[in-house]
Amino acid sequence: MRVLVTGGGTGGHIYPALALIRHLKKHHDELECLYIGTGTGLESTLVPREGIPFETVEISGFKRKISFENVQTVMKFIRGVKKSKQLIRSFNPDVVIGTGGYVSGPVVYAAAKLKIPTVVHEQNSVPGLTNKFLAKFVSSVAVTFPGSADYFPKDKTVLTGNPRATEMVETKKLNENSKLTELGLDPERKTVLIVGGSRGAKPINDAVIGAAQSLKDKSYQCLYVTGDVHFDHVQTELAQHGRTERITAVPYLHDMPAVLREVDFLVARAGATTLSEITALGLPSLLVPSPHVTNNHQEKNARYLEENEASAVLLEQEITADRFTEELDRIILDDEKLKRMKEGAASIGQPNAAYEIENLITKLVK
Repeated sequence: MRVLVTGGGTGGHIYPALALIRHLKKHHDELECLYIGTGTGLESTLVPREGIPFETVEISGFKRKISFENVQTVMKFIRGVKKSKQLIRSFNPDVVIGTGGYVSGPVVYAAAKLKIPTVVHEQNSVPGLTNKFLAKFVSSVAVTFPGSADYFPKDKTVLTGNPRATEMVETKKLNENSKLTELGLDPERKTVLIVGGSRGAKPINDAVIGAAQSLKDKSYQCLYVTGDVHFDHVQTELAQHGRTERITAVPYLHDMPAVLREVDFLVARAGATTLSEITALGLPSLLVPSPHVTNNHQEKNARYLEENEASAVLLEQEITADRFTEELDRIILDDEKLKRMKEGAASIGQPNAAYEIENLITKLVK
C-alpha cells in the first residue's frame, strides 16, 4: 500500500500523523509512505528524523480580517495545488491522509481533484478552517471528539479517536526500572505530574512556585516539567520559597509515555494529543487550557473531559497558588473522587484509534 500523509505547523497535527505512519508500518510490510509538509514548519525536522521521505510545498494561512496577505495566500494555494499534483502523480498513492494545518489544504485538495481516496483527521473538538474546507471534497473525515462530527457531513464522518492514543497504550517501556525512581521520587507515593508544554507556561509556573510552601507537608509528591525556557528561573524561585522534597523540577522528560504510566494525576494544557494520550491510559487531570489558540479550542477540549468527570478545569485567570493547591487536595486526597475520574477518563479513551483509521483507509483503498 502506498500512503501519502500531510499535516504540519504544530505538534498537534504532526504527532498523530507520525503515530499513524508507525502503526501502518507495523501492520503492512509493503507500506510505502511519502510525507508532504512545509519547509519551515516543525514537520521539516520531525519527519525526516523518522526516516520518512519528505517533500515540501509553500503555503500560509488566511488572516481573519481582509488583507493583501490573503491575496498572497490564495496565490500560494494555487501554486501549492499545482506542485502537490506533480508530487502525487509521481508517488502514485493509494490514499492521501491530511491531519490538519495549512499544508493539508493544497495537498488533500489536489488529491481529491485527481480522484484519489482521501481522509482528513480532526484532532480537536472545534475543527480548524483547513479541515472544514476540505470536508466538502474528501472521501472520509475521521474525528477524535464526538462533538466535532457536527461540523462535518454526516455521511462521510467517522469517530475514530487519535492514533497517538493507540501508540501510548502499545508502546512498551524500554526497561523495567521505575522512571520515578530514576528521577529521585518515591514510586509508592501518589504522584502529580505537572507539565506546561515544551516551552513552559508562566501561569502554571507561578502557581506551582507560589504553592511550594503549602505542598511541602502533603502526602503526595509533584514532578514538575518546567520547559527548558523556564527551568533556571523556576529552580531559583523554588530555592527562595524553601525547596521541598515534595516537588522535583526537571526541564524536560525524554520518555513521557513511561512517566505517564506511573503517575496518578496530570496537570497540563488541553492540547488534543495530550488528552487522547491520558484518556487512553485512564489518567485523571487538572487542565489549564491555553487561551492563545484558534477558536479557544483547548478550553472546549477540556470541557468535554470535565463533562465526563475525567478532568477538572482551571482557566488561566482563575489559577492562583491557593486555588491550585485546593484543587489538588480536593482530588488527590479523595480516593473515591480519584477513582471516579480515572473511570471517567477511561470511559472516553480511544485506545484503538489507529486501528479504526487503518480500517477506514482499507475500505477506501479496496
